[in-house]
Amino acid sequence: MKKKVMLYVLMGMMVISCSTDKMADATSGGIIGTWELTALEINDGSASSEEAFAQDILDILSASDCHLLTLTFNEDLTLVTQDATNYLEIGVNGSGIGLEVPCPSQRDTFTTPYIYAEGTLTFTDENQQSVTVDVVISGNTMVISAQDLDVENFNAGGNLVFSRR
Repeated sequence: MKKKVMLYVLMGMMVISCSTDKMADATSGGIIGTWELTALEINDGSASSEEAFAQDILDILSASDCHLLTLTFNEDLTLVTQDATNYLEIGVNGSGIGLEVPCPSQRDTFTTPYIYAEGTLTFTDENQQSVTVDVVISGNTMVISAQDLDVENFNAGGNLVFSRR
């Protein structure tokens, strides 16, 4: 009899621990953490010159470990955005051939509550507008439509690719 009771207690504990893990996954959905913008994916066949230029700039900055946009999703359901796009300066390098894109040292920081459920992220932007975007997370990669997120200089089209730090 004691063995049966112990078995039921163990099974109950396993069910509770499994459902708690599932609830934690459902709440965070794997979005908790710091995500850095690392790439802009665009359809090369239909990319405008502005989109191709934005992709090149982002590639240059990412190669030097400079991230224009960082999103930090906290467990307390606050989103901290660090955005350096307003401070981006593009010039021609000293030889007159090629681009010089220094990493901006200034960033605008904004904190807002967020909700993430079933692949949909909702938050309030700095203009107090509600923004809802579809998010695809695979491991440490998160993809968001550039148009949906409306990031200045990167909102013409394609997808913004973020990597978890």
